Amino acid sequence: MAKITFVQTDGTKNEVDVPNGQSIKDGAINNLVPGILAECGGACACATCQVYIDDAWFEKVGPAKGVEKDMLDFAFEPKETSRLSCQVDITDDFDGLVVHVPEEQ
Repeated sequence: MAKITFVQTDGTKNEVDVPNGQSIKDGAINNLVPGILAECGGACACATCQVYIDDAWFEKVGPAKGVEKDMLDFAFEPKETSRLSCQVDITDDFDGLVVHVPEEQ
């Protein structure tokens, strides 16, 4: 299990526990974190679960690739550190992960 901190644009933080094997998106949805819509349910078919991986964590999480990278073209203000939260599965290595929620999806 990993503790993930979701940082809203106003600085509000939501700290949640996410079991290993679940995605960042699952952790957000299951804990009612605002700003993560996930309209496709995690099928990597939209960009409404975009998060910005905190700079301190980006190297460990890694960049988007393939279909995920293509889907980020449809995201609101994507950045180099953007990931679709449905595509990042949690392991113990991500305990303490910090992600930033975009202003809109």
